Amino acid sequence: MKIVSTTGDDTLARVFVAELKDGAPIEFVASCQPPLSWREKWVLIVSTLKGCPVGCPICDAGGTYRGKLTAEEIIGQIDTLVRRRFPDGHAAVSKLKIQFARMGDPALNDAVLDVLRALPGRYGPVELMPSISTVAPMGREAFFSELVQIKRRHYPDGRFQMQFSIHTTCAQARKKLVPIRTWGFEEMAAYGNRFFEPGDRRITLNFAPAQGLPLDPKALVPHFSPDRFIVKLTPINPTHAAHRSGLKSLIDPADEASSAHLVKRFESAGFDTILSIGELAENAIGSNCGMYISKAGGYDRPVKKQKKPGTIWNKSTPCKSKVKAGGAFLS
Repeated sequence: MKIVSTTGDDTLARVFVAELKDGAPIEFVASCQPPLSWREKWVLIVSTLKGCPVGCPICDAGGTYRGKLTAEEIIGQIDTLVRRRFPDGHAAVSKLKIQFARMGDPALNDAVLDVLRALPGRYGPVELMPSISTVAPMGREAFFSELVQIKRRHYPDGRFQMQFSIHTTCAQARKKLVPIRTWGFEEMAAYGNRFFEPGDRRITLNFAPAQGLPLDPKALVPHFSPDRFIVKLTPINPTHAAHRSGLKSLIDPADEASSAHLVKRFESAGFDTILSIGELAENAIGSNCGMYISKAGGYDRPVKKQKKPGTIWNKSTPCKSKVKAGGAFLS
């Protein structure tokens, strides 16, 4: 691959845009997790697809989709980032986290499983933790089944992070936010119960809630055990897609205190809840989840416009009656 553009700050986050042999652009990120320095915890975020076929209205990776990355192309991103800092290929950091969460849902690419098998020991005696973030696509049961075996063999005892991206507690609203067939809460919970073993990190239920969309913590209770699942709340990042779709973040990244009531709602339902707000400087860099440097190297990417800017709802959405203007429905 050929690096065609970079932007950012090596002490916080740097985004790399690369061109593959077939001309397809991808991007990947090297970052830290303040207040920890990159020497203490280095986070690498890699792409698994050439774009994304899903087209979620909060993410700029959707639009042009040019296929799946090979295992070599995924590992090539990691190798590039590691060797840029450590020419010998050994990551001299306390913790190395590799997130398969940049462009594309990793569950749509079987090559991700090959990469997970190849990672242990590749970058030296470093504490390695892979992270899979997925919308749980329907029809990918074989992928998820194999992932359980890989986690048990290579990443036991809390050395793997599994995350389901949910965003709303209304099934019909989620179909608008994630416009492909996905598992429902029952299927996610059943898989999580199979995936989780004593000593593992709890599985994350991630919500980037939008103003006006249902967010009822009690809806999780019949399905997800707080002993095996944890909730994470994040802002909607300022992507082109979110702007054009009229989606506004319920969480204000500049005012963490204003979201304390959301955390308390989920905690009252029994879930340990994390309010995860990244550094605001990353918005300018373009390194936060869902961002894409669309103009780097001339790679402008189309984003679908909603028929009615400012809303993703229509009259057939049964959850609409539960939505309060300007905020999420909370019971």
